[in-house]
Amino acid sequence: MIRFPRIPRIPRIPRLPCFPCFLGPSPLPDPLGTRVTERLVLKPIGPAHADDLWHLHRDPGVARWYGGTWSRGEAWESALYMERAWASEGVHKWIAHDRESGTLVGRGGLSYAEVDGARRLEIGWAVLERFWGLGYASEIGRAGLDLAFGDLRAEEVASFTETRNLRSRAVMERLGFHYAREIRHGGEPFVLYLIQRP
Repeated sequence: MIRFPRIPRIPRIPRLPCFPCFLGPSPLPDPLGTRVTERLVLKPIGPAHADDLWHLHRDPGVARWYGGTWSRGEAWESALYMERAWASEGVHKWIAHDRESGTLVGRGGLSYAEVDGARRLEIGWAVLERFWGLGYASEIGRAGLDLAFGDLRAEEVASFTETRNLRSRAVMERLGFHYAREIRHGGEPFVLYLIQRP
């Protein structure tokens, strides 16, 4: 299972005015923020998306791979953690909505994570089960790789999943990742895939 790190509960600090002010109150960097793909709008996750995360991680297909369903508190903590990661590292996960209807589809994208004993730029996705098989995970993945090898100028991106998660492994392979090796993550058998800058 995969869990986002827990963060200590601390008092909320008022935000200082940001520049330029027309970007709104969020400190998220630009152009590493919102992305629009063929079918999706991808927005950096923050507290405004806590309900979306809660609904996503209550989906049986998602919960199966992420350690069970999340409480509203866990969704809030994860959303706050991701907002802070966007602000401090310039990258983290997006929430994904359908461009036309605004319907929640899933989440995904890049983040920096400890993978197989090294800090790596990692990409992942979680899509509501009713949207499986429609190419949404690949669409999120392509947007993440465009960001990684474009704006971030990364040399390599990692992706990892439980060994038995054949659907996610198939997405990695469609995106051009190559199997590297089996690893242990949280005491469970996972597989590590890597892709280098084209």
